[in-house]
Amino acid sequence: MKINTALILCAGFGKRLNPLTFDTPKPLLKLNNTTLLETCISTIIKLGFKRIFINSFYLKKIISDFIEKKNFPIEIQIIDDGKQILDTGGGILNMISRSDDDDYIVFNPDTLWEENYVEEIKKMQDFYFQRKLNNILLIAKKNLSFDQSFNGDFHFENNLLKTNKDKEYIYIGCQIINKDLFKGYIVENFSISKIWNNLLDKDELYGFESLNKFYHLTDLKVFKKLQDL
Repeated sequence: MKINTALILCAGFGKRLNPLTFDTPKPLLKLNNTTLLETCISTIIKLGFKRIFINSFYLKKIISDFIEKKNFPIEIQIIDDGKQILDTGGGILNMISRSDDDDYIVFNPDTLWEENYVEEIKKMQDFYFQRKLNNILLIAKKNLSFDQSFNGDFHFENNLLKTNKDKEYIYIGCQIINKDLFKGYIVENFSISKIWNNLLDKDELYGFESLNKFYHLTDLKVFKKLQDL
């Protein structure tokens, strides 16, 4: 079994990167002369997925023009959040409601998804299907983060994530989810953490550990440091 559709979350305002994001969506900021979104799409292509859904809201025409101009060698659909921004949970639900697939992989393009992630993500996908899971989050020890300001999100033990112990691990922006997790939800503004918290309460939120150095475009200060690398 494998996943066919990758989702990329591109609707946010990127306020922590103002003034750069007054006129440029955060996913279209460049590092090493390449936009974050293009780096993410290139990784998805290397992973072998068939199509990409991108959600948009803020400066959405700039994103759609970029995708059209680049003419990537993969099917890409841009799905508008609508009249109001939907946050991560609502944005994901709005995208998966356009597809008959059961399982999806979701990327946050704020992470630099370079080629060294490809094998890890393939292994995470294999683990997901072998264990017949309905969710799994790619995580890393917080000391692997280039931005050392992150607080830990989770305790990690036997591939289960918990929040009632020392939180040495952070979510790094890639997860696999089954659409059944969204039963009972409607397309409106809500965070994916609402679903995570329900899974945590049942001891059913899973993690897969990345051993890569984690580079994330947190704010203007971190962006400037990353440009100097």
